Amino acid sequence: MKSFRRIIKCTGKLWLAGASVLLGLSGGAYAQDSFTYSQYMNNLTPVNQAHALLDQNGSISGLYRSQWTGIEGAPSTFIFNASVPLETINGAAGLTVLNDQFAVEHLTEVNAFFAKGIQLTASTYLGVAINAGLRRYVANYSSLSMMDPSFRDDVRQTRPNVGFAVMLYTPSYYLGLALPEMTIAGLGNASIQDNNYFKSHFNISGAYLLDNGSDFKIKPAVLAYYTKGEPLTAHFSTTVYVKDLLGLGVDYRTSKQLSGILSISTRNLSLGYSYQFAASGMNLGGMNSAVHEVSLSYRFGHHLDNISLL
Repeated sequence: MKSFRRIIKCTGKLWLAGASVLLGLSGGAYAQDSFTYSQYMNNLTPVNQAHALLDQNGSISGLYRSQWTGIEGAPSTFIFNASVPLETINGAAGLTVLNDQFAVEHLTEVNAFFAKGIQLTASTYLGVAINAGLRRYVANYSSLSMMDPSFRDDVRQTRPNVGFAVMLYTPSYYLGLALPEMTIAGLGNASIQDNNYFKSHFNISGAYLLDNGSDFKIKPAVLAYYTKGEPLTAHFSTTVYVKDLLGLGVDYRTSKQLSGILSISTRNLSLGYSYQFAASGMNLGGMNSAVHEVSLSYRFGHHLDNISLL
C-alpha cells in the first residue's frame, strides 16, 4: 500500500511538471497570462487603474479564477482591488492584489495606485494613473524530486514594479491605454525569463454604452494585450443589461476561447460568474480546459444611485 501511494504521489508530481513545461512551451495560453480574466467589462481597474475614476463611489472587488477544477496543482488566480474617491481633486486612490498559482509556481503582486481626472469639455475627461508595488515569485522545483537538473534549484525572488495608465472617458464611452506591470528587473533565471509573466505588458481597452432610455442597454467592449515577442491577444465582448440589474454577455478571445458571462447588480453589491471554454475543442492531453470565474463587488459612498455600467 505504501509503495502504491508513493507511485501515485510521484505520478502526480510528474503530471504537474509535464503540464508546467507544456504550458510554458505554448506561451501560457491557458491561464498564465498576467491579469487575464473574462469579466474585464464589469471591472477594468485591475488592468487600467484610471478606470476607478468612472465611479464617484468607493469599491471593494474580488475575483477568483479556476481551471481544471479538482486537479491538484491546477491553475488558479485571485484578483483583489479596492479604491476610494478623492472628490475634491477629482481623483481616486486604491490597491490591486494578484495571487496566481500553477503547480509549483506561485506569483504574488501588490500595487498601490493614484488616479487623477482632468476635465477637457463639459462631459469629457482624461484620466491618468500611476501605480507602484512589489512582485514576489516562488517556484519550488525541488519538490518535484526529479533527476533533471533544471528542477534542482528553487527560485524565490522579490522585485519592484511600476506602471501607468491613461483613459479618455465620457458618460457613454471610454478608451484606455495602460502599462500596469513594467518589470524593473527580471525574475528568476533560465526558462522562467521566457515566461510571459515576467515581461512588461501593454493593454488597450475600450467600451461604448448604447442607452436609448429603455430598460435595455448594450455595451460592446474590447481589451487587447501585447507583450514583446508574443502575438497580440484580444478580447471582444457584448453585454446586454436589463434594468441595470441583470447583465448577460459573451466574450471571444483571439486564442479561440469563448465565455458566457452573467452578472447581477444592486446599488451596493454585484455578483458575477463566467464560464470560459475552447471554441475549437482545444485541450491539453484530452483534458477539458474550461475556466470558471466568480466575482463579488461592494460599492460604498454618497452617490450610489449613480450607477455606471461602464
